[in-house]
Amino acid sequence: MTDRVATSPARAQGLTSAEVADRTARGEVNDIPVRSSRSAADIVRGNVFTRFNAILGVLFLIIVAVGPIQDGLFGFVIVANTAIGIVQELRAKKTLDSLAVVGEARPTVRRDGRATEVVTSAIVLGDLIELGPGDKVVVDGEVAEADGLEIDESLLTGEADPVLKKPGDEVMSGSFVVAGGGAFTATKVGRGAYAAQLAEEASRFTLVHSELRGGVSQILKYVTWMMIPVAVGLIASQLYVEGNDWREAVRRMVGGIVPMVPEGLVLLMSVAFAIGVVRLGRKQCLVQELPAIEGLARVDTVCLDKTGTLTEGGMDVTELRVLDGADETHVRGVLAALGAADPRPNASLQAVIDAYPADAADDGAASPRYVDVLPFSSARKYSGAALSYDGDGRGEHWLLGAPDVLLPAGHPELAEVDERGARGLRVLLLARTERALDDPEVAASVEPAALVVLEQRLREDAGETLRYFAQQDVAAKVISGDNAVSVGAVAAKLSLPGSERPVDARELPREPERMGQVLEDGSVFGRVTPQQKRDMVGALQSRGHNVAMTGDGVNDVLALKDADIGVSMGSGSEATRAVAQIVLLDNSFATLPSVVAEGRRVIGNITRVSTLFLTKTVYSVLLALLVVIWRVPYPFLPRHLTLLSTLTIGVPSFFLALAPNTERAQPHFVRRVMRFAVPMGIIAGAATFVTYIVARHHYGGAGAREAETSAATLTLFLISMWVLAIVARPYTWWRIALVLAMGAAFLVVLVTPSLQAFFALRLVGTEGPWTAVGIAVIGSLVVEGAWQVIKRRPV
Repeated sequence: MTDRVATSPARAQGLTSAEVADRTARGEVNDIPVRSSRSAADIVRGNVFTRFNAILGVLFLIIVAVGPIQDGLFGFVIVANTAIGIVQELRAKKTLDSLAVVGEARPTVRRDGRATEVVTSAIVLGDLIELGPGDKVVVDGEVAEADGLEIDESLLTGEADPVLKKPGDEVMSGSFVVAGGGAFTATKVGRGAYAAQLAEEASRFTLVHSELRGGVSQILKYVTWMMIPVAVGLIASQLYVEGNDWREAVRRMVGGIVPMVPEGLVLLMSVAFAIGVVRLGRKQCLVQELPAIEGLARVDTVCLDKTGTLTEGGMDVTELRVLDGADETHVRGVLAALGAADPRPNASLQAVIDAYPADAADDGAASPRYVDVLPFSSARKYSGAALSYDGDGRGEHWLLGAPDVLLPAGHPELAEVDERGARGLRVLLLARTERALDDPEVAASVEPAALVVLEQRLREDAGETLRYFAQQDVAAKVISGDNAVSVGAVAAKLSLPGSERPVDARELPREPERMGQVLEDGSVFGRVTPQQKRDMVGALQSRGHNVAMTGDGVNDVLALKDADIGVSMGSGSEATRAVAQIVLLDNSFATLPSVVAEGRRVIGNITRVSTLFLTKTVYSVLLALLVVIWRVPYPFLPRHLTLLSTLTIGVPSFFLALAPNTERAQPHFVRRVMRFAVPMGIIAGAATFVTYIVARHHYGGAGAREAETSAATLTLFLISMWVLAIVARPYTWWRIALVLAMGAAFLVVLVTPSLQAFFALRLVGTEGPWTAVGIAVIGSLVVEGAWQVIKRRPV
């Protein structure tokens, strides 16, 4: 405990407007912009200068050199896809930037003797910045005033215990206040501040640390290495087969290399994530990291802080029960003084202040006034004040907090507390203590004076949200610092399964394995300390659970930081918003189902369409190897595979990636995708090569090459359409229409003379085309059989 420190009038006034203007002009300003997204230039560079755009760009230039231009259609597809990616990410940037301004921290600075909220970037060197519970230290500084100021530096040092700060002590940006209040003078601003880089990173729109993106990158790395030997083999083989016609050999080589590149997959993933951000932004949900959408979709356990999540922040005093003959008028005066002692009251104390305002207290000869303060701490569960009485010199020490913490087990008053708690009411105990406030055992022996009964306001949408999680097989755990019985009663009103068996966290086992078992069996936990919240998240994770943690207070920060996904309310403390990946700016718990649903849509659809892209990669590699081994011309020109890719992959995948999808996200993305793509690609490639070899024996003379290619193209298209039909399941009217439209588009190409000439596709005779169809039917049946086997086997 630290006494209120008197400061000189000049220091307490803060800087003057003239001083602020002068320091701003000298550049002594905290001018690091809060970046919620990549810059427009970064977005353009990120979408244009990619590994695969470089590879395909070189191949496009080769085709431009050797002609004809229709074999370079894939180059125009690259341009279109890249443009779509840039436009979608710019839309996401605009959404994120506008939301970040709403959610940006606005510290309170003292200027010209007045407290004023400013944006973080407006702080100048020497500013006097006020602090209260939950405030984040936004720049480095030196403490000027302190009233029991306790700073948590765990985000910087990893040490969870708060540090008591006194005037003259250093405070570091990135730490936050857990108890007390005060003010500090900014000594380092801008890039000189210790945690400036951390603050910038925390709110950056990022595309990293995602199982989806990591899996795709792993696949693409292997594809890149495979392309090199295959390209060498193809060019050597085609030169040998074609003799002196090197132009045709180059065209065939490019035709074999281009389809190996799943160029649209990374783009489609970025577009899907970006559109997800835009959709959530419209619901006032700020996604500070893109993978958070994916992460929340994988969550199977969500830990909810009762206050601010299931209940609204405000409370009302419904009853004041005086104990042991205490004078009610005196008790009301003490409560008014305790309220006046805290410049930044929490929700419980604010209800007391509203019920017993200081200016309405009885002003008899012995009106109490505070002279010292013990700030509320979520770890100890109580606050206190030393009061004096005008005129007679008497002094008293009072505590206000949790009855089951201040009173020993078995105390008669606890039965009444439990009875009210069972009805969902919160009860505070006002008690007198003979010990000094700075005594570590200040609550060891107290004299109860009154019970203050508070009623919490349930969120209207909380019950519906809990039912959604239950339907989606997501376990909800209510974790609160309040009395377990009271928390259970609140959860029971919302029909949460297991609410009839609340658990007092003080009785939880310390071993992570045993704690995890209790957590799995229970749903409601009360009297949870901030460190326990963190331990509970870790215990659940140790049992293989993906855990999301919601909260709005400083006591939630450590758990939010350690959870797989941290979700903060927009009205929560700056510290919680800083460490959370998702911020609900409208403070609506009901937004969470939208985030989960959006994540599942993105992940499920990306997994779905990835199988299309990688099936093409597999059959392209196989066809190239078979061509090299058999020493035959590569069957396709680039224009043929561009047509096939557009109709069986490109257009369908765009619609499928944006479709509704409520499937629960599953782990092992690479394994899950490749177990489908490899057998499907092998079947498609083998059937196509069989058709090609048969056609080479069937056709002869002028036009034979075009007829052979057309037959092979027909087989590959039909089998690819069957793969698309599998991926499009379960069928809806629009999915069926999508598949049929792609088939109709290919038919239009086959029957339109100008398109036949453009794509060099012409079915000759009846025996060759029907043989191609027959082989495609057999291949499709094998594909269907392989799919039936695959979906029955666990991953």
